[in-house]
Amino acid sequence: MPNVRARLLAVLVVLCGLCGFLTAAGTPAAAATVPDSLSFDGTALTVSNGRFVDANGREVVLRGYNVSGETKLAENKGLPFASVADAKKSATALRALGGGNSVRFLLSWAYAEPVKGQVDTAYLASATAQMQAFLDAGIRVYPDFHQDLYSRYLFNSGSWYTGDGAPAWAVALGGYPTESCGICFMWGQNITQNSAVTKAQYDFWHNNYGLQDYFLATAQKTMAYIKANLTTEEFTGVLGFDPYNEPYAGTYDSGQASRTWERDLLWPFYVKFRARMDAAGWTDKPAFVEPNLFWNGNVSKEEGGLLDAGTLGSRYVFNTHFYDQKAISGILMWGNAEDGQYVSDFGTARDRASALGTTAIVSEFGHPLNGSTAGKAPTVLKAMYQALDSRVKGANWWTTPATSGPVLSGSQWQWDIYNGRHHELMNGNADKVKTSGDAWNDEDLSAVRLDDSGVVTLRQDARLLDRVYPSATSGSTVAFTYEDRSRDGSTTLTWNPVPSSLPNVASLVGSGQYSVLVWRSNGGTAPTELHLPASFPTASTTVVSDLGAVYGPPAYTSSTKIAAAVEPGGTGSRRLLLGTTDSGVLHYALVTNGATSPSATLLAAARSELAAWVASKIG
Repeated sequence: MPNVRARLLAVLVVLCGLCGFLTAAGTPAAAATVPDSLSFDGTALTVSNGRFVDANGREVVLRGYNVSGETKLAENKGLPFASVADAKKSATALRALGGGNSVRFLLSWAYAEPVKGQVDTAYLASATAQMQAFLDAGIRVYPDFHQDLYSRYLFNSGSWYTGDGAPAWAVALGGYPTESCGICFMWGQNITQNSAVTKAQYDFWHNNYGLQDYFLATAQKTMAYIKANLTTEEFTGVLGFDPYNEPYAGTYDSGQASRTWERDLLWPFYVKFRARMDAAGWTDKPAFVEPNLFWNGNVSKEEGGLLDAGTLGSRYVFNTHFYDQKAISGILMWGNAEDGQYVSDFGTARDRASALGTTAIVSEFGHPLNGSTAGKAPTVLKAMYQALDSRVKGANWWTTPATSGPVLSGSQWQWDIYNGRHHELMNGNADKVKTSGDAWNDEDLSAVRLDDSGVVTLRQDARLLDRVYPSATSGSTVAFTYEDRSRDGSTTLTWNPVPSSLPNVASLVGSGQYSVLVWRSNGGTAPTELHLPASFPTASTTVVSDLGAVYGPPAYTSSTKIAAAVEPGGTGSRRLLLGTTDSGVLHYALVTNGATSPSATLLAAARSELAAWVASKIG
């Protein structure tokens, strides 16, 4: 395994002091190095009081992407990347262009155990080395044994669709019928309409032919290998493990339904997987468990959400997906998504996690970027990120911020640098070479691609993807919002304008992007951190807070209350640090890139307005 690269935490020095209300005029701040204790580097996350919490006791929000659907393909033998060099290139871009601090890292059972009972350590070595590329970039990782439609080996060379997941020998054990979906307009219909897929899924959940036993043994060996071949520091960056992507019964037993299937078959599987994690040395890391695939769908919905699992606590994370199937269909939802479109759906995920005594993550969400419904993508994705940030629609946020709820963690589907440049023989058919989109069942959702010179390039609006979010809060988040001003074609989407009742705040923000964070301190010494997108250059970022008001935050020192610093990993991404050491105190911070050298008078007036707003709306 390669040695861990030295992590040099560079500092940003800007021409601005910090003392009460400041303008751009000031003396250079002294250079200072941000201690490791103020970064994600080297600190493990746990689950506590329904939140991800770091070693400093801060509430952590995970944002990032799935890497990647390439794992579903044969062209790179079930790995997300063709090489470690490509993984490093992707990780650097994901941090610098996509604003991510974490990834869901896809693995393939078919390639991990190509021969029954025999784990391919060469595959595990390659996968682990690619994980290290992300860990070295300061990006946390949670692996996922991915499957869709159970296995590619259920499909013949002339099939319209394909799958991924289980190895060929697992399919051979079942003697399944020739696959056929009938009249299926989308690949996902195979889940319930393709008898080969439904029978194979049924066999797995009932452990027929010992299928589940083989899978669990391979999972344990995989986790043990990863732990043994990462350094202690690298392993702290591994969040946990997603045992099984999008579980579904296939068919229910007589008298059984979704809820009882979760109780009698899915949850016992997770308990077994949890035991395998412990045996592999992952005792302190949670299992990211998914409910029935259809528990929170907006077209087909089944009762579930692990309703009978009791209190999960710190050993598990409630892990769900969300796609707007109505919008994807092109028939069931006319027009674009609107302000607040998904706050109820994502609120359901928050509530379900809270009832289970744990935290939640939306480990997949997205929308096609090609095809008949691609025009909906800018608004659908904006509405999904809005719902991750807050459970209050933009039009109501300033009047009811206290109901904003916890900020949700999420991993967008997906980050595939090979988008549009694949060479995948669909189901091994040399006459069906897939090159366009994601090269899998005609999907095209990747946020990135490589341009002709090999540079990673965004395919979606950077203002949508690279976002301000509270990556680590010293205390508990009370309310958060981010107005990204992302675009739908030539139209700038503003769903959360600053209200006219705050004229000085509105003047300060102008037409720029802005975020507001309100949090209650917990006495911790590590600062609150917010990710600063590339669209927020340090020298022209304005922060108005009860801690002070700053145009161009200075570099960090131990006594600085508002400061900027680089993020770990050497990718050039940055963060805003807000220092507090009190306990039980309500704090607020407005962060915007809309102002140009604002006057001390305007900063003071905006601060006064925000203080009065917090007192009246939150108390």
